[in-house]
Amino acid sequence: MRLRKLQLLFYLFFILTVSFIKAQDPNWETYYEKSGFLETPRYEQTVEFCQRLADHSPVVHYTNFGVSPQGRLLPLLIVDKDGHFTPEKSSKTVLLIESGIHPGEPDGKDAVLMLIRDIVVHKKYNDLLENITILFIPIFNVDGHERFGPYNRINQNGPKEMGWRTTAQNLNLNRDFVKADAPEMQVWLKLFNEWKPHFFIDCHSTDGADYQYTITYMIETLGNMDNNLTHWLSDVYEPSVSKKMVESGFPTFPYVTFRQWHDIRSGLRTGAAPGMLSQGYCALLNRPGLLIESHMLKDYKTRVEGTYNMILYTMNILSKEGDKLKDLIDKADNYCASAELRKEPFPLGFRISNTDSIMVDFKGVEYDISTSDLTGGPWFHYYPERPITYSLPLFNKNIPSATTMLPEAYIIPAEWTEIIGRIKCHGIAMYPVREKINIEIETYVFENPVWSIMPNEGHHNVNAEAIPVIMKREFAAGSVIIPMDQPSARLIARMLEPKSNDSFLYWGFFNAIFEQKEYAETYVMEPLARKMLNNDETLRQEFEEAKQKNPDFFKQQWNILNWFYQRSDYRDHNKNVYPVGRIKDLSTIVY
Repeated sequence: MRLRKLQLLFYLFFILTVSFIKAQDPNWETYYEKSGFLETPRYEQTVEFCQRLADHSPVVHYTNFGVSPQGRLLPLLIVDKDGHFTPEKSSKTVLLIESGIHPGEPDGKDAVLMLIRDIVVHKKYNDLLENITILFIPIFNVDGHERFGPYNRINQNGPKEMGWRTTAQNLNLNRDFVKADAPEMQVWLKLFNEWKPHFFIDCHSTDGADYQYTITYMIETLGNMDNNLTHWLSDVYEPSVSKKMVESGFPTFPYVTFRQWHDIRSGLRTGAAPGMLSQGYCALLNRPGLLIESHMLKDYKTRVEGTYNMILYTMNILSKEGDKLKDLIDKADNYCASAELRKEPFPLGFRISNTDSIMVDFKGVEYDISTSDLTGGPWFHYYPERPITYSLPLFNKNIPSATTMLPEAYIIPAEWTEIIGRIKCHGIAMYPVREKINIEIETYVFENPVWSIMPNEGHHNVNAEAIPVIMKREFAAGSVIIPMDQPSARLIARMLEPKSNDSFLYWGFFNAIFEQKEYAETYVMEPLARKMLNNDETLRQEFEEAKQKNPDFFKQQWNILNWFYQRSDYRDHNKNVYPVGRIKDLSTIVY
């Protein structure tokens, strides 16, 4: 009997020893580690390692959340201690980590593959899985990732080769979160709205000047997020993670730009992110988003290590603060779905004040500026071996660039199918009009539209003066009503209010409304214009003022007569009129 017990103990010892050795198996080194911290894996090698993690541990599930235009699956790792790999089963704090939205900046991919390996294979931080479900996208822009080469990031110190910034369709995914042009973004939005993560991390490497920080970061604490969530980020999350990063040898600083590009001494600026950027989009949906920017001039090993630590310490905070965070998110969602949001002017965007600043210490390096004998421009020479701490003004007060009082609902005509489809991508509730209705709405008439000269993400952005009007309009069956009593109310307003730089109008989706499609022959307008002048003294005065303001325009016969046509009863009454309606009182509408 005793011999049998000894045999059993030996067998258990043997199993534990083998398991320990297997856990320390050098084959669990990532491609990045095997390369001496100099290289990042290609798509297939990345997917292979993700699959190995899933095969090794029952707490890891490998899947995909869509297909790229070039036919590659978009990889996703889900890590949950209880094997809850679907959103309806997870009750923990859900953390979504994303890398490779800009594949030339792969630091997050290599950092998180090691971190998940350390958790599930080496059992280093196993306790973190008690309260957190991890979703990890190792490569978001998979097609851009495979445009692989050594010359894709001229400003960056490693890895040896990396992917390209944009997708195969030459779209920058980190400008696409609201307009959702890219097929990759459309499936990302589906994933996001299925899981509704409580915290989001987006991993990047920065450009710009040289300084001491390996990691800078952005979190939305400048006015574009729910007040209570903002206070949690600034009072709890930010000081805690900053303290841990200093202790680990990676002091951090908020991500800033310089008042004069590259010139640190000119002062620092930081602003609230628009919805087209990842952390700005999450803020509109009451989810804190962390943008990690590793410093491109630091060596790759240092950057990956800094990113690893920033994510690890964030997970530590979420493990302790998750329940509090979830409660704040629930309250923010309920606030947005209530009438309270509509009682105060709603900011449609922000600008940085040029007069309000605070003095901060910034860990930079010495530099000088010479005049280039080639270009005549300023040539910056940085000396990283000579660190220096600057006392600088930080301009971080953000002011609403435009505001509006939000309606109870919006209505979009049935014919604007593309707009309706894009809004559906965001998981926003909408209700179709079953029969034709004729209702009073608020909307806008536009004047003096101006388009960008160069395309921006495949669009020519438009800015125009928006004049509020009230009118009756007929809406066909199939039009959709979008009530504002839902958690995504902030996002809805940013998409549909034309003064917002996240709006579909700004991105050019309504450009057709600015086009004149019917015209008058000059021989018809000559007598009609005289009749209009003789019958309307106000019009005559308006005509004289217009000629004085723009004499060159009124030197052309066609311009003059078309000016009168646009003011006649024959004009297109829908031209320059915004198709989207604002419904002030939804209770008066039957649909």
